Amino acid sequence: MGYRVAVVGATGAVGREMLRVLVERDFPADEVFAVASGRSAGTSVSFGEDKTLKVHDLEKFDFRGIDIGLFSPGASVSAVHAPRAGAAGCVVIDNTSQFRMDPEVPLVVPEVNPQALAGFRKRNIIANPNCSTIQMVVALKPLHDIARIKRVVVATYQSTSGAGKEAMEELDLQTRKSFVFEEMKPEQFTKRIAFNCIPHIDKFMDDGSTKEEWKMSAETKKILDPAIAVMATCVRVPVFIGHAEAVHVEFEKPLSVEEARAALARAPGVQVIDRREDGGYATPIEAVGEDDTFVSRIRKDPTVPNGLAFWCVADNLRKGAATNAIQIAEELVARGMLAKKAA
Repeated sequence: MGYRVAVVGATGAVGREMLRVLVERDFPADEVFAVASGRSAGTSVSFGEDKTLKVHDLEKFDFRGIDIGLFSPGASVSAVHAPRAGAAGCVVIDNTSQFRMDPEVPLVVPEVNPQALAGFRKRNIIANPNCSTIQMVVALKPLHDIARIKRVVVATYQSTSGAGKEAMEELDLQTRKSFVFEEMKPEQFTKRIAFNCIPHIDKFMDDGSTKEEWKMSAETKKILDPAIAVMATCVRVPVFIGHAEAVHVEFEKPLSVEEARAALARAPGVQVIDRREDGGYATPIEAVGEDDTFVSRIRKDPTVPNGLAFWCVADNLRKGAATNAIQIAEELVARGMLAKKAA
């Protein structure tokens, strides 16, 4: 007998991707429930090539008997319903920011810190990290294991899908309007996104950083090592899907480009595409639909002792959200940490 899975936020971009990934990875689910707000209740979402699921109203949904809840409904909604699901015995894997820094909630990237799952029963909630953090720590982990990272400086180039379906629609609309010289009033972003870059993701904090930048630092410390210093600049770019990052790393001891390339090539969840020729690197468009983090442009950073720089890209809806959540569920199954309930 397989598991009973509820996908909460099933009508959103990440929720739909979760449904797709469950099928693609052949997750052992006997039943899958699509759950969303009352506005979507009664509608249908695709599940596999020839199946649809009726959407249930989250407010009325009973989580008793549900083994796994894959949540991506927004932080304020998860704040209410994830504890409710957990109290009913459902193991919640939450993709929102609500529980990431809760000391009683594991923050997990399976290729990096699967051992953190050990504490999930305290709240019956496991947090999925921020999309930009996930791809970076997947690439940093094999390097940290052999040379110990002191400091990371990263600039991100984040796609509009990270801000949701309406943000992607705004990019599409503004792009079309630009060709006919129509006025473009930003609604989802603070400035025009079409043919532009916006150095502002999430709210500004007192020190001048944005919350997205703070997340990359705080989450990296919780997942990988609290001693690592992280300085991030997060930028929204006119791309539909796929985040890119330029990462500069300072290590405690020397690490050659060749050693770094070999370690990354061996690492789970990483593909190295690093040829020093025209097109010998990965860009966001090549990462779409993939579950790995692609690393390119590995080179020495001579501006700091023991420095290296690299470029990485990943599909933010998949490895940055849906796939990572389902990999967490797979890890629970593989470790025998998930008891099946009677239907």
